[in-house]
Amino acid sequence: MESKIKWGIVGPGKIARKFVSDLLLFKDAEVAAVASRNSERASQFATDFGATFTFGSYQELFESDTVDVVYIATPHRFHKELAIQAMQNGKHVICEKPLGVNSKEVQEIIEVAKTEKVFLMEGLWSRFNPSIQKTKDLIDNGAIGTITYLHADFSFYALDRGEESRLLNPELASGSLLDIGIYPVFLSYLLLGVPEKIHAYANFIENGTEVQTSISFKYENALAILYSGLRGESKMEAEISGNQGEIFVYPRWHEANRLTLKKGEETQEFQLPKVGNGFVYEIQEVHNCLKDNKMESDLWSLKNSLELSQILNEIRLQIGAKFPFES
Repeated sequence: MESKIKWGIVGPGKIARKFVSDLLLFKDAEVAAVASRNSERASQFATDFGATFTFGSYQELFESDTVDVVYIATPHRFHKELAIQAMQNGKHVICEKPLGVNSKEVQEIIEVAKTEKVFLMEGLWSRFNPSIQKTKDLIDNGAIGTITYLHADFSFYALDRGEESRLLNPELASGSLLDIGIYPVFLSYLLLGVPEKIHAYANFIENGTEVQTSISFKYENALAILYSGLRGESKMEAEISGNQGEIFVYPRWHEANRLTLKKGEETQEFQLPKVGNGFVYEIQEVHNCLKDNKMESDLWSLKNSLELSQILNEIRLQIGAKFPFES
């Protein structure tokens, strides 16, 4: 790999703008190309961030020799198709979460990555956030003993957005669960693993979009209570209780700057301010993996992505959330 890693951006929307703003903080990164089905958006993005090449189709970027790795930031529905096309053209891929709409898609994407021998990672940025890393380290080192209870939520008001938006359009894999519910589910999975039992309930709007989901996970010695919603704000604090203490990750916990460890009457606060928009740590992990010629991350592996997708599948099955394009 050359001294500078050449990035291609697929889908120059709001998330991609935040991601690339952080990418520009790296001396060993180059924003080499951007692709969009809207050529004007691609050109504007290239102007704003200094990309050398613009493409009016994703396939043109994938077939070019302008980039080493692509960042896919399109609506969920297109993740599988674009990730596979990119990898079949020899490109490394980091794809925004969820990696696929369902576990079948995730399995297909992973199989292509292994066949093509390219790097693949789901862009679940919270896994690399310093506060989440510190939380896991504290728990792994026995700071609160055995986890007995976990609570995490993620909610905001989005019903004022048009039904053509990615959050409310079933054709784009809409709903709270895959967009933001994935974060509380991820946290429970990261700290407690695959649950023994899952119970979930949801509310929907008229077009079939799920807009509220409550979830409970049962583990051998612990319970997790999780929530996602598009109908209003929630506290967005994560609480992890053990038999010897508690950890509170402050709002908004999935991108937190601090956390508190409480043991009896003693309280210890950890200040961990994030750099940039919070994508820096995810980008650094990708760079480290590429420079070490690794095909996946040790911190968030392909197995992790597959197991997370299987948990989300079960939740969707229980609440009856299915998209029109799914067979």
